[in-house]
Order: sequence, then structure tokens, then C-alpha cells
Amino acid sequence: MMNASASPGQPSSGRFPSWLRSTTSMARGRLAILTMLVLLTVGAWAMTVYQARTMDMSMGIVVRGQASGDAVDGMSGVAAMAMSGMAASGWSLLGMWAFLWAWAVMMAGMMFPAAMPVLLLFNRVHAQRRATGSGIVPTWIFAAGYLLVWTAVGIFVYALVQLGSDLASRLSASDRAAWAPHTLGATLVVAGLYQATPLKRVCLDNCRSPLGFLIEHWRDGWLGALRMGIRHGAYCLGCCWALFAVLVAAGVMSLGWMVLLTLVVFVEKVFSFGPRAATGVGVAFIVLGVLVTVGATGMPWIVAP
Repeated sequence: MMNASASPGQPSSGRFPSWLRSTTSMARGRLAILTMLVLLTVGAWAMTVYQARTMDMSMGIVVRGQASGDAVDGMSGVAAMAMSGMAASGWSLLGMWAFLWAWAVMMAGMMFPAAMPVLLLFNRVHAQRRATGSGIVPTWIFAAGYLLVWTAVGIFVYALVQLGSDLASRLSASDRAAWAPHTLGATLVVAGLYQATPLKRVCLDNCRSPLGFLIEHWRDGWLGALRMGIRHGAYCLGCCWALFAVLVAAGVMSLGWMVLLTLVVFVEKVFSFGPRAATGVGVAFIVLGVLVTVGATGMPWIVAP
């Protein structure tokens, strides 16, 4: 019998099975999460492009105390590229926070597309638990743990850039020109070799299987979700650190390299041919690294700030 409290033309909740109501609710939840992730990714990319074009402190290694144009003046090819990028303003807490903000925004833009499957699945699992009366944890808790890992990496990158700048400032222009191609080339070769290592495969497998990851590492509660996000971020770091080493060497705000590496990460983690693509990228990096080292080519897509 229809519920007497239901108004004409409006079906009562009793006319629909509970499983159908929960399924509809979960579908709306997944759509909301997907929409939010897309908006966050687009917003992060928009802010990253803005930062790359307008920041006073560009993000690569140049000699402290020299203007960017002066630093690369008279150099050609790889030597000029290596000097473009983050202008080191010296060690400072304010400088570190500025760098971390730019880095975290960039990571959100680059990594959220590949992380969407696990975030959507996490949301779906908790929606099902809510339908059965269990507690629910917001998906942003998991995402926060994931970004926390990459933000911590930003502290290491900031220190690395500052140390690199200190070292470069002690070298003459000719020494910098001589060492730049070897440094960039070695970074590319190491990144290429890492693409074929067992550790890369293990981390990539965990990133490519959201369901397997959640089954193996599931933890209840808000703290559990944060721990899962951190663990997934750690696997992502193990999968992608070498790619981002190339980005740091090329200049952290190199938009060309950002776009390329975002596509590489997405293909590796989402498509069925991802592992083969990872191997192909490794081979390409090794070849490019050798060419850069011997001076046969410069690093592509580098624009001096």
C-alpha cells in the first residue's frame, strides 16, 4: 500500500527497493566526486600555468646573484638550458613555503588525473558502507594523505635546488657549460634505466590496480583513510620519482615537460599498455640522455625565464 503521507504524483520511498535507492545515491556521489576532481585538476593547471608565467622566482637552477639573462648569456644549447629554471633566492622559510605552495599545486594538476580511479573507488566503497549503516570517511581525507607525500617530496626538491645553486655559483661559466650536459644527460639515463627495474614494476602494479590496493591495505576510520592515502602516495612516488627527476633537471616550471610527464604518468597507470609504455619511455630517455651528454642535441622544451 502507498504511504499515506506521500503527495500525489510523488512516489514514496517505500515504492523503491533499498538497493535501488542506494545505487542511485552512489551514482550521484561518484558524479560529484568526479566533477570535483576535474574542477580541481583544471584549477590546479590554470594556477600552475599562471605561476610559470608570472612568478618572480622561476623554478630551476641558476647562479645566485645573477639575472637569468646574464646567467645564460654567451652559452648555447644544453649549457643555457641547464641555467634556466628556478632562480635560487637563498635559503629562507618564506622561500620554502612559496616553493611548496607552487609544488603542491603542480602535483595536484599532474597527479590527480592518474589518481582518479582509486579516489572514485574509495568513494564508492564508503558509499556502500554508508548504505549498510557503517561510518563514512570523506574522500578528501584519502586525497590529503596522497598529496601529503608529494608535498614532503617538495621539501627535498627545494633543498636539492638550493644546494645545486650553491654549487653552481662556485663554478666558472666555462665549468658550468662543461658540466651541464653531463648532469642533464645522466639524469635522463638514470630515469630511463629505472623505468625497467623491479621496484618500478611493483609500484606501478599497485597504482594500476585500485581494487587490489584497497583490498590489501584497507583501514577503517579517518586515520585509516589518511594512512591509505599516504601509502598510495608512497607507491606513486616509487613509480614516478625518476620522471620528476627529469622535470627538476629540465626546470620545474617547464610547461612542455609538465604536459609530457602528466601524459606519461596517466598512460602508465590507466591504460592496458601502460607497462609497455613505461619501457618505451625509458628507452627514449636513455637515447635522449646520451645525445644530450655528447652535445648532439639540447634538452627540448626549455624556455629561459
